[in-house]
Amino acid sequence: MATKDNSVIIFQNNKVRRLWNEQKELWYFSIIDVIEILTESNIPVRYWSDLKTKLKKEGSDVYDKIVKIKFMAADGKKRPSDCFSTQDLFRLIQSVPSPKAEPLKLWLAKVGYQRIEEIEDPELAISRAMQTYLRKGYSKEWINQRLKTIEVRKELTDEWQSRGIEEGLEFAILTNEITKAWSGKTVREYKNFKNLKKENLRDNMTNLELVLNTLAEATTTEISKGKKPITFDESKQIAKRGGQIAGNTRKEIESETKIKVISSQNAKDLSIKPLK
Repeated sequence: MATKDNSVIIFQNNKVRRLWNEQKELWYFSIIDVIEILTESNIPVRYWSDLKTKLKKEGSDVYDKIVKIKFMAADGKKRPSDCFSTQDLFRLIQSVPSPKAEPLKLWLAKVGYQRIEEIEDPELAISRAMQTYLRKGYSKEWINQRLKTIEVRKELTDEWQSRGIEEGLEFAILTNEITKAWSGKTVREYKNFKNLKKENLRDNMTNLELVLNTLAEATTTEISKGKKPITFDESKQIAKRGGQIAGNTRKEIESETKIKVISSQNAKDLSIKPLK
C-alpha cells in the first residue's frame, strides 16, 4: 500500500522509502528500511554492511546493483541510502535469515515453480491469468478481449522476430509507433494520462481501447507479412501504418459518438467494478 505521494510504501505496517525512476520505469526501495523490518535489528546499517560483505564474498552480482538515492532522514536532512529495484530486493530477501522473510521466500518459491509449470504447459498460464483478472474484478467479457490481445501480440512479435527485429529496445520502438499512430499518444504519454507507472497499459484499457489496440497490432502483422520488410526502418513504417488504420477507426467512432475513446480511467479507478 503506497502513500498519496508514492514516496513511501507500507510493508508489514512499517514505512519503506522508495523512488520511481521514470527513465528506467523501475521502483527503487531503501534497503535499510527493509532490513530493519525483516530483522528488527537495532542497528540495521551494520546488519546491511555485514550482509553486503557476505554477498560480495559469495560472488553475488546483487551487490553491484546497488543504487544510491538521497532520502529524507529522521532529522529532516537528505542523505544517500543504498537502494534496490524490486527484482534485486527479492534476491536480497532470500539472503536474510528471518521469520518475517519466510512468507516472502515461500511465495517466491511458489511463483518460480508455477513459472516452470507454465513453460511445460502454456495453457496453465492462460488459466491462471483468467483467475487473476477475475479476482481483480474484471468482467468475463473484458478478460476474453484481454486474452485475445495476448494472442495477437504474440503473432506480431513472432513476425518481428522473423524479420530480424530484436526483442527489447527495437520491440519497444515499434510498439511506440503503433500506439502513437492509433491513439495519438506515445506509450509513456498514454501511461501518464492514465496515471500509471510500472503497470501494464493494456490491463488499464477499456474494452474499446483494447479492441483498437488489437486492431492496430493485427493490421501491422498482416501488412508486414505481405510486404516482408528487410530493414528496421521499413518495419517502423509498417508499424506506423498499422497504427494509422486503427487510428482512423478511432476518429470515426469519436466523430459518430462525440465521445473520446482514449480514457483516463484505469484499473485502480474501477477496482470495485469491472471495466466497461
